[in-house]
Amino acid sequence: MSEDATENTDAEGRSARDRLGAEKERAVAGFDKGIVDILSWVLDTETRARIFVYLRQHPWSTSEEVADGTGLYPSTVREALAELAGEDVVDRRKRQSEGAGNNPYEYTAIPPSDLVGGVVGRVQDELNTVFNLDAHLGNGDGTETDAEPVNIEVEDGEDSA
Repeated sequence: MSEDATENTDAEGRSARDRLGAEKERAVAGFDKGIVDILSWVLDTETRARIFVYLRQHPWSTSEEVADGTGLYPSTVREALAELAGEDVVDRRKRQSEGAGNNPYEYTAIPPSDLVGGVVGRVQDELNTVFNLDAHLGNGDGTETDAEPVNIEVEDGEDSA
């Protein structure tokens, strides 16, 4: 074995390339977990978040492909996809195929900026309800208005550049 080869291996016999590959996988897994955690709050469940991330990485996938790619049960994926499609978080279309037979639906997730826009509207409405709580309860000094003092605006990163 050459001197260079021994310098590039660790105590477990892994090469520098193997160690870098393992570190990359660990970093990606940590990144994906962080994204899923944030999206779980936005989309209500980790299942829906994992599906959203998968569809951003693999647009126009069938429910079977999503189940295989996420490790979720097919029935869970089908139910979540139906809900997400109903909420306009994913788009769906029939997959076109040459032969006769079943053409399954394929799904893609909306852009994250569109997802954020919907969330911002819900958060803004809830904050305004809390802000105007006394008026809704009939408490206070009578100076409350039905004005909505909380206004959240989201700009696309491309617009500000």
